[in-house]
Amino acid sequence: MTAQLTEPALAWRADPYADALRAGQGPLYLRRSDGWLLPLDVERWCAEPDEADEGVLARCTGPVLDIGCGPGRLVATLAARGHRALGVDVTPEAVARTTRAGGSALCRSVFDPLPGEGRWGTVLLIDGNIGIGGDPAALLRRAAQLAAPDGSLLVEVTTADVDERVEVHVDDGRGGHGAPFWWARLGARALRGEAADAGWTRSATWQAAGRSFVDLRR
Repeated sequence: MTAQLTEPALAWRADPYADALRAGQGPLYLRRSDGWLLPLDVERWCAEPDEADEGVLARCTGPVLDIGCGPGRLVATLAARGHRALGVDVTPEAVARTTRAGGSALCRSVFDPLPGEGRWGTVLLIDGNIGIGGDPAALLRRAAQLAAPDGSLLVEVTTADVDERVEVHVDDGRGGHGAPFWWARLGARALRGEAADAGWTRSATWQAAGRSFVDLRR
């Protein structure tokens, strides 16, 4: 019998994820129903921006909205460099870490009403956050509502040619886990198909430090 799925916002507040953010380290995974594990790079999320992150930051123009900002390394760095930037995350501990690092963040879902809708110069979906909600099409349409008419959407995709929607839960590898929810994983080709239907066109793709990104334009 399939487990009843939890509202994703509640699932990400599960103790294993919040505990990992407080500690600044894993192990932490997304576990699929068949037992497959996707490692979550908590240490990198809680560190200073790396080479791949710098490529994202260099492409940010105008005010920046970071969807699923986590502990806020990108938001805090943008703020320190004089950008107007706001993070959005459903996990209170993530928002707390972001503000402690000097960034601004709100504890809410991207599908909730947000400040500046239709006026963000750059919207970010980094660290696999195109997976939020398990419905990339809905997320891309929402990002189009948030971005300015000439705005951009910077998306991190998988390096493999993947297009999947799966039931997962947060797992610490030591017996602690959260409730199940839906997640998506997309490579660049799958993203292009979804993006076109949501009103986005591809501007550029690039890779850095073993990670892959796509720059989409309205």
